[in-house]
Amino acid sequence: MIHDVCIIGGGIVGLATAMAVLEKRPGANVVLLEKENDLALHQTGHNSGVIHAGIYYAPGSLKARLCREGADAIKEFCRENSVPFEECGKLVVATNELEHRRLKDLAERAKMNNIEFDWLDRNALREREPFVEGVAAIFVHATGIVDYKAVCKAMGAQLAAKGVQIEFNTQVSAIRETSDVVEISAAQRRWRAKQLIACAGLQSDRIAKLAGLKINHQIIPFRGEYYRLPEARNGLVRHLIYPVPDPALPFLGIHVTKMIDGGLTVGPNAVLGMAREGYAKTSINLRDVVEYASFPGLWRLLWNNAGSAVNELRDSLWRKGYLEACRKYCPSLTLNDLQPMAAGIRAQAVMRDGRLEHDFLFLKTDRMLHVCNAPSPAATSSIPIGRDIAARCFSDN
Repeated sequence: MIHDVCIIGGGIVGLATAMAVLEKRPGANVVLLEKENDLALHQTGHNSGVIHAGIYYAPGSLKARLCREGADAIKEFCRENSVPFEECGKLVVATNELEHRRLKDLAERAKMNNIEFDWLDRNALREREPFVEGVAAIFVHATGIVDYKAVCKAMGAQLAAKGVQIEFNTQVSAIRETSDVVEISAAQRRWRAKQLIACAGLQSDRIAKLAGLKINHQIIPFRGEYYRLPEARNGLVRHLIYPVPDPALPFLGIHVTKMIDGGLTVGPNAVLGMAREGYAKTSINLRDVVEYASFPGLWRLLWNNAGSAVNELRDSLWRKGYLEACRKYCPSLTLNDLQPMAAGIRAQAVMRDGRLEHDFLFLKTDRMLHVCNAPSPAATSSIPIGRDIAARCFSDN
């Protein structure tokens, strides 16, 4: 049997891509291969659950457009499929004069991205969030929260109802492209497809190399460590609370996040992970470590960002340092409030020259398309990303 499309990866991007393939090719024969025993067990299932509004991205950029479209699309999908979500809004809080200036720049960017927000001075901020301290803030109305695992469960059910074959416990071991088909192997099983789309997240570079592609990057795992606040603290804030991002750094900083279950978390930081899929703090995978330790791009990245790397590692090892990052804008938090919870791991494409790839990275052949980097906010943007991938895949058909 020859499938029309084989998709590797059961995270939210792979599932959204399968949905988009069926939109573009109704009735197509699609098989989705997932190496785990369920959907969304890695990046999708370990993120902060935020539906981003797109305030941070360069006006006119693909990321800005996909984020705005994606936020609307995810909310609509949730409404249609009875997946709970909340449009609680987000406060970006400046705590000093430098951050105040950066906040003004961010507000200008929000205007250019046509994102609705309110500017709050110190008094308005205190009135809205009594336990948050800052000199000013912007309130972004459209930011929301959701359980992306629940979204993926609904996507999987919808795909199965449309005839998509979802194969669990299927770790791809070989890929061979011919002029007519792509042959995919996993243990003793074989599939043949006219088109292969790989949305393999933390394993995307390995899948690309398995398919014989030459790549100039490697996926480096960055652990995002979170703490959950005690249940008694659930009323501490009503909105998501974010610091003003440092434009010199690639991540957004430690923030207070409302979860759809009513709890609050703080995090994440960003430290080099010792395993691509090891979520416990002590997880070490020697293959992963040896692989990235021999990659020159990692050492160039660390050299170019030595100061922030040391600070992130310090805060990972020293809870008090992590706490101080939170107390800048939420001073009532204490060490006892920081209760452990599972970390997330971000699949970050790093180029051989040490540059972090902040944009989407696709590799395409006649019959394959590999999504090698799907940067944050990929979960928010997943539905339009899937449509973009499907369009790229079938552009010549």
